Amino acid sequence: MTIDRIWSYAPDSGHVEGQDLTGFTVAAADGTIGHVDREAAPHGLRHLVVDTGVWVFGRSVLVPAGVVTGVDAQARKVTLACTRADAKAAPRFQTDSETRDQQYLRAVGDYYDRLPPRETTSV
Repeated sequence: MTIDRIWSYAPDSGHVEGQDLTGFTVAAADGTIGHVDREAAPHGLRHLVVDTGVWVFGRSVLVPAGVVTGVDAQARKVTLACTRADAKAAPRFQTDSETRDQQYLRAVGDYYDRLPPRETTSV
């Protein structure tokens, strides 16, 4: 996956333009990590802010749209091409202002782009 594509939904992801994913459950390759708190696309860099609840001590994580491998509108579920540990180890998301910070977004994109490709399974 190139760094340019990390910020766009893959054509075969099931994402429908204009679809609101807020509240959808987010599943990594090895289990659920939380739910979509909000979506954003500053500077054309589309991503999800995922509320991990108590799993990561109430921390949220930022996930680029290109990491999404599946959107199931019926089940209200988003599937990612990473593990729970990968999401937890991503550059720390602390404030909403970071969703507009190009340097932070570039670091997040670089991190996810370097992850090895993974097969996702139904969770």
